[in-house]
Amino acid sequence: MASVLVVEDDQFVRSALIRQLTEASHAVRSVGTALEALREVAHIGFDVVILDLGLPDLDGAEALKMLRGITDVPVIVATARDDEAEIVRMLNDGADDYLVKPFSVAHLSARMTAVLRRSRGGAAGEPGGAAAPPAVLRVGGLAVDPLRRQAELDGVALDLTRREFDLLAYLAGRPGVVVPRRELLTEVWRQAYGDDQTIDVHLSWLRRKLGETAARPRYLHTLRGVGVKLEPPAEHA
Repeated sequence: MASVLVVEDDQFVRSALIRQLTEASHAVRSVGTALEALREVAHIGFDVVILDLGLPDLDGAEALKMLRGITDVPVIVATARDDEAEIVRMLNDGADDYLVKPFSVAHLSARMTAVLRRSRGGAAGEPGGAAAPPAVLRVGGLAVDPLRRQAELDGVALDLTRREFDLLAYLAGRPGVVVPRRELLTEVWRQAYGDDQTIDVHLSWLRRKLGETAARPRYLHTLRGVGVKLEPPAEHA
């Protein structure tokens, strides 16, 4: 079962999605505008958002960018727009999948399952999951547990978003190695192409939670035009 937010202004489509997703044992909430969606996501932890683009108050493309500014929740765009350039733009702007109306709920459910499997990294025992629990990654005072998706700094738990954790875990698995931005986009964001600003924003949030800044880094070091590396500060070296 997944916790789903349906963002759809067409009452007929909205009602059908709510009914059929509920019958499929999902917990469903729904809104009809972009601003309502942003308010819901800011206060409730959803597993996935189904986002229409033709909203009455704000175009869904802008809503997606605003969603990505506050959360890493998986977003499936569900719309009548079938232009290939539009689809590519939405995926590059942070959508996890794109469905063109009309579609069956069985099709939507299958896409949801795939998106959730990717976002959770594939649990052990699932197809494509790890055969054994990965070890806790330690870099200086940082401890990152990929299995439990928990991270601590000097024994204090870090409150990380899904994407912040994925970024930290990926870098912690390669301590002292400069990881190219293209590799981060491919391995952490699962995008072949994207905006470097997305990485910069998440690095900024992560630095804040690690108690450092770009001007005075301790763990996270950016090499301009090259990439990012995670290494222990001098007192832990």
